[in-house]
Amino acid sequence: MTKRDYYEILGVTKDASKAELKKAYRQIALLNHPDKNPGNKAAEDKFKEAAEAYDVLSSDEKRAKYDRFGHAGVDGSNGYSGGGMSMDDIFSHFGDIFGGFGGFSGFGSSRSSGRRVNKGDNLRVKVKLNLSEILHGAEKKIKVTKHVKCNKCSGTGAANSSSYSTCTTCNGSGHVIRIQNTILGQMQSTSVCPTCGGDGKIITQKCDACYGEGIVKGEEVVQISVPAGVAEGMQMKVSEKGSAARRGGVNGDLLVVFEEEEHPELIRDEEDLLYNLFISFPDAALGTSIEVPTIEGKVKIKIIPGTQAGKILRLKGKGLPTYGRYGKGDLLVKVNVWVPQNLTKEEAKTLEKLNISSNFTPNPGKDEKSFFDKVKDIF
Repeated sequence: MTKRDYYEILGVTKDASKAELKKAYRQIALLNHPDKNPGNKAAEDKFKEAAEAYDVLSSDEKRAKYDRFGHAGVDGSNGYSGGGMSMDDIFSHFGDIFGGFGGFSGFGSSRSSGRRVNKGDNLRVKVKLNLSEILHGAEKKIKVTKHVKCNKCSGTGAANSSSYSTCTTCNGSGHVIRIQNTILGQMQSTSVCPTCGGDGKIITQKCDACYGEGIVKGEEVVQISVPAGVAEGMQMKVSEKGSAARRGGVNGDLLVVFEEEEHPELIRDEEDLLYNLFISFPDAALGTSIEVPTIEGKVKIKIIPGTQAGKILRLKGKGLPTYGRYGKGDLLVKVNVWVPQNLTKEEAKTLEKLNISSNFTPNPGKDEKSFFDKVKDIF
């Protein structure tokens, strides 16, 4: 899916100041905050979209890359490509913008009340790509084995809605207050209740499918969009597509590591491709037309008469794109003159007639024409 323009998301012009960006982001974030819109997926998506836009535009470095290259200049560099920012990312980075402590003051936020948010495990998978997929980009479906939310209890871990009791440690508040005597007097601190984890309630009857964990072993098919120009070892983060969290919370992330399949004929050198072309001595001497492979099929190139072994022929734009930048590399064709190892008697006699070293020493200027005439006569 094509991403929307970051300036359009925040409703600002391209010359907007940082103060204007912050004001615009805060308005959108408060309007679509999950605590104000519980269960509203559209609002949640807008909330995440605005956070990603602000994350890029509020950074001088990222904004400069975005202004120059668009999304290709920042995807992957911010660590959020492939799935946007997670809720944990947003509240960790920008919680102070909303007021309160990462939550939504005045709306009874569960976050501002200090509830501990469980986080699922991050997962790492490897995806192999061929040169064609690297050239054009690709859509990949990955089957991931992981913990998923228990369907029987909807991830709560409880047998039913009445399988709870009020936590006696915090009396249902989800947090505990500690008073400590210091040399400056009594100091009061508030922390998440260690017994209920901030829920304010305890499960009295556990779900018999997940045994109170809220998660079970399962599988999910995750579709990712691989951008053009990625390289071996590059990593892409797909937010919240890792393992589900115990008894609700935020899923972990899926980290996709790219591997490159070896091409049978082409060698990659960053954005350039290399190809070793072997031709016979007569073809090198007389010149010829020959087909060479590219990622998108064969192309015909011309070997001029007198081409020397080791010569590099450059085919502009027949290489790979550079990730995050415009343009493509080149295909570099190295000419190798093949020398036969086992000659027949007739072949040996033919070469003896030529015998350049003893009978004819070509001068590139004076004798070039007569040299080629002699080669043509023999072959």
